Amino acid sequence: MIEILYPITVLGGLGLIFGSSLSLASKVFSVEVNPKVDEIRKALPGANCGACGFPGCDGLANAIAEGKAPVNSCSVGGNPVAEVVAEIMGVNAVESTKEVATVLCQGDCNKAKEKYIYEGIKDCRAQNILAGGSKSCSYGCLGCGTCKDVCEFDAIQIIDGVAVIDKDKCTSCKKCIGVCPKGIIELVPYDNEVIVKCKSKDPGKVVRANCSTGCIGCQICVKNCPVEAFTFENYLAKINYEKCINCGICAEKCPTKAIFSSLEKPKAAAQ
Repeated sequence: MIEILYPITVLGGLGLIFGSSLSLASKVFSVEVNPKVDEIRKALPGANCGACGFPGCDGLANAIAEGKAPVNSCSVGGNPVAEVVAEIMGVNAVESTKEVATVLCQGDCNKAKEKYIYEGIKDCRAQNILAGGSKSCSYGCLGCGTCKDVCEFDAIQIIDGVAVIDKDKCTSCKKCIGVCPKGIIELVPYDNEVIVKCKSKDPGKVVRANCSTGCIGCQICVKNCPVEAFTFENYLAKINYEKCINCGICAEKCPTKAIFSSLEKPKAAAQ
């Protein structure tokens, strides 16, 4: 009996000693948790997209609580979430302009020429390795849908070989921007109705030979803009969204319709 009780007593004693040591260590080395972190985390949308620059919503919540990130850092939640987080932190929320991802290319199957027929993996990065892709325009959307595959919000569709983003579904998570090998997806203000949907830096003659809707560098938009919102560099027109008043004159004057405008009403079908 003693032979049995002895090891049990020893093990029990050791367990008591180790348990007491761990309990003491947990108190000595405990890290005080900021109660605001949990409140902020609950206010965040939980997308864990990383668009804020931190490792998920937990990382952002900690950063905001520590004063290392502004209260309006979450682009997915936008101003409504920023206001809640600002209230938790006891500061004023600075309203930010909502931005959405936009594909700066309209060179679909009917407008852009192809160099070859691509039959490989449906991944724009894979296609881009082969001589820059099948599009004659080296800046054009390859249309394999890599951006669509990474979008967690079903905001992207491939229409006639070009990616199109639904701005009402876009959360500005920037994942599509990160995977596009052509770098033709950019954030633009949600409220801006006029956008230069072309990224080609080729001379006009080359653009015309490759795509019917590319920017040819004619600078008609620059000359006709009433608020001087356009700049021109590397054969490409660019809009300063802070100056743009969405008048739509540039889109109306653009000879190739490289400037997209949601202000233009679709023409009625012929009777």
